[in-house]
Amino acid sequence: MMNKQYSMKIYPAGRGRDVYRNIEICGNSTLNQLCEVILEAFDFMDEHLYEFCMDNRMYSKDAYQSNPEGDEASADVTLDEIGLCKGQKFTLHYDFGDDWMFTITVSKIVEVQKDFKSRIVKAKGNIQQYPDWDEDEFDYE
Repeated sequence: MMNKQYSMKIYPAGRGRDVYRNIEICGNSTLNQLCEVILEAFDFMDEHLYEFCMDNRMYSKDAYQSNPEGDEASADVTLDEIGLCKGQKFTLHYDFGDDWMFTITVSKIVEVQKDFKSRIVKAKGNIQQYPDWDEDEFDYE
């Protein structure tokens, strides 16, 4: 059975030239797993709610939720199931307090022989999840 491999470029909205990650992820991975990969790639802590906005707008109807209430679509759905196509752009809206927006572009889809663990193939620049956090404020002595 053939699997799809999705190549994606992910960047904080508006920062695509100076901060981004290129990843490869298997089509049977869920959106929840994609979120984990993205947060890990940018060294974010995974401790907030999120949604994938297929029309790139926060809180839209066309979204998959990490914690669906009622009839909202769940992010526990595979990339293959949502039918992503090459060139498609969608957004990870992470942390409904700080409102991080990560733009995700599907750059390539190829068929591969077997499952694989998602991986980062290129990384440029860094961002801080909590830029106001100053580690010197804590004196452990």
